[in-house]
Amino acid sequence: MNAIERAKLSLEGLSVGDAFGERTMHSPARASTLRDRVALKGPWSWTDDTAMAISIVDELAAGNGIDPASLAKRFGRRWASEPARGYGSGAHQVLEELAAGVHHEIAAKKLFNGEGSRGNGGGMRSAPVGAYYAGELDAVALHAARSAAPTHAHPDGAAGAVAVAVAAACAFAGERDPRALLETVVARTPDGPTRDGVRRAIAMLRAEPVTVAAELGNGSRVLAADTIPFAVWCAATHLGDYAGGLWACASVGGDIDTTCAMVGGIVVGAVGLAGIPDAWRAAREPL
Repeated sequence: MNAIERAKLSLEGLSVGDAFGERTMHSPARASTLRDRVALKGPWSWTDDTAMAISIVDELAAGNGIDPASLAKRFGRRWASEPARGYGSGAHQVLEELAAGVHHEIAAKKLFNGEGSRGNGGGMRSAPVGAYYAGELDAVALHAARSAAPTHAHPDGAAGAVAVAVAAACAFAGERDPRALLETVVARTPDGPTRDGVRRAIAMLRAEPVTVAAELGNGSRVLAADTIPFAVWCAATHLGDYAGGLWACASVGGDIDTTCAMVGGIVVGAVGLAGIPDAWRAAREPL
């Protein structure tokens, strides 16, 4: 499998996870769905997580890695064509400016009084970057940070993208030991709250998802540090079980579509396309 095929496989896992999480999160039958682990009927619509990941895969397919300026234009065009994909308010603000031609460094820094976003949006879309550069961790970290740059000027927003991409790279490169995967993510993620959360996750490899989410967060605050440590832990502990990883995310609540997207984009590198339930792929809205 070549680099772009790996990125597309990661997108497949990410998008099914995103759509599964979105459908489960907003269902009035969520309690019984989680209890019985019977996925809801389709169609399952995907969200901004997938929309932005598609733009990343398009950028990678162009063959020159991630160019933040080029990717910013892709994000802006896709947002303008379908703005109702579930983007957050801050994302709408940045993407509207990108669509209007404002330089991404200016647009991204307008959030939070110039501090930039620390949100989980950089990580929700970065798994295909790790899949593409699997085996080249320096390149993974570099291009994952670049993939966050159009919307996430804060260092921890970029760190979230790096953490998820490194986890995906490990899975696609053959790593199957949960502790080794988490240790590699810690080693490659820039300093900050997200990296600290992943480090704390290492001591909880045998814990239940609800316990880990209570300690690390489940995305309810929509921050990288509140979302990505749990998602990476969940992926690391479900490397052979795509469906189990998504059910674990759904069971703890929070930003379910985003945690499921992250886990799906990582774990598919270990289980392959055949590891995604056929019925789930059929239920997901076509890409």
